[in-house]
Order: sequence, then C-alpha cells, then structure tokens
Amino acid sequence: MIFSSFLVLSIFAAAAHAGKRGLCWPWYNGSLNPGVLNNGDGDVVAIYDYETYQPATTGGIGNLGFIGMQRCTDCSSSPIADLYSRWQSQGWATVFTLNEPDVNGITASSAASWYIEYINALPIKKALPAVTSSTTSGQGLSWLSEMITACAGQCYFDYINLHWYGASFSDFQSYVESAHAQFPNYDLVITEFALQNPSGGQSDQVAFFQEAFSFLDSASYVTLYFPFVATSASLFQTNDASGASYAGTGSCLYNDDGSASAAGALIS
Repeated sequence: MIFSSFLVLSIFAAAAHAGKRGLCWPWYNGSLNPGVLNNGDGDVVAIYDYETYQPATTGGIGNLGFIGMQRCTDCSSSPIADLYSRWQSQGWATVFTLNEPDVNGITASSAASWYIEYINALPIKKALPAVTSSTTSGQGLSWLSEMITACAGQCYFDYINLHWYGASFSDFQSYVESAHAQFPNYDLVITEFALQNPSGGQSDQVAFFQEAFSFLDSASYVTLYFPFVATSASLFQTNDASGASYAGTGSCLYNDDGSASAAGALIS
C-alpha cells in the first residue's frame, strides 16, 4: 500500500494532461466506493479526506494515491502530535495543510509560525494552506500573500492551494490565471471547486466541469484538481446541510445508489 501510494503520486509533477484529477472525499462516505470513479485510465490519481488517515470505504481507496491533510492546527481526529508518525506509517508523498484559514480566524502570521514548526519537517511535497477565492482584503490570495511574507523565506512548500465557488467558468478561469500570475514560481493544486448552487443544477455543473477540466488539463502550472464533491446528494444533504445549500447538490460525483452521477462520469 505504501509503495503504491508513492508510485501513483510520483507521476504528478510529470503529468501534463492525464493524471491530474482527484477525489475530495467527505468523512461520511463510508458506503461509497472510490473505485467507481477510477476506470484505470490514469486520469484520476488521488484522494484526500481532510484528515491524516485514510477513509474507511466499501472499496479501500480505489487504487488512488492518498494525500494526508492537516486541516486545522490541531484536530481531535487528526492531532498535530500524530502528523509525523501517520505520514511515516502511511507513506504519503504529499501533504495538504489548513482548510480555509483566511476565513476561519487564523492570522497569516500565526499560520506561518505553525507551518514552520510542524510542516517544514515533512520531507515530502507540501501545499500551503487552502484559501478561498474571496477578494476581501486579508482573505483569499491576499491572506496567502501575507502568510508568505510572514514566512520570511522559512516556509518550505511546493504548491499554492486554491478553493473556488462562483457563477461561471470565465470567472473560475480568471481566478486560476490570476493566482498563477501572482505566484508564478509555484504550481497550483485546486482542492475544491464548483459553481455556487447554479439555477440549472446538475446540468449547469456538468457544463461547467466540462470546460473547467479541459482548461485545467491543459494548464501546465496546475498539478492536481479536485471537483467538489465526491459524495451523493443524499449523503451531502444529510451530513452537511449548509454545504449542500451553499454549493447545491448538482456537483455531487455519485448518485444515491453509489453509481457515478453525470458529473462523476466526467472525471473518470
């Protein structure tokens, strides 16, 4: 298992088109099988679950490379004290950090200090905290720039990590391109993205994903991307009602019976 994780993840940097897609996997997905969205052609290569342990599912992790995520500074489910030992035992090749700290009361300077203390030591690929697409000063890319300044060259990282929810593909493309222009020396990973509860529901999300996937596959500076979200509409609504209300359920990659939805069929 450790060997296969390293093998799968080692191709990320080399892949220009295939091998960029991943599954954003919520904690309540135990009844679903990640392998349903991995047809073996190499397009889907990764899975993360906002934790530093692999998800329990009906089909393992579907022959995908698991990426650990230390989503908060010290979570009860993923204690910071266990980060290093969990990496050693599971053998991830990449780690994601802090989930949307720019809108969750974590200052850029405290995030920099935390990152230097706990994340730098991991001798693997590392992503800076995942930030929102907010354009408010002190949030989004503004917060991220402040963190990098606070790091004073002492934060070791490989990826800028982005989240986006909005109204159109053109807005999404503009956001990704602006992030690349602001941080041209680093590759991007986009670990959540979808239209924000479009009026056309699933059909609008499918049309958006078709354009977005094509754009991201062709963008040499994008290493990985994870459409939101690898779950079913019923599980999403039951376990995260506020999230389902915000994003809608049309972007769910599974049908309620565990098969690939119209959106899910695009990813594999």
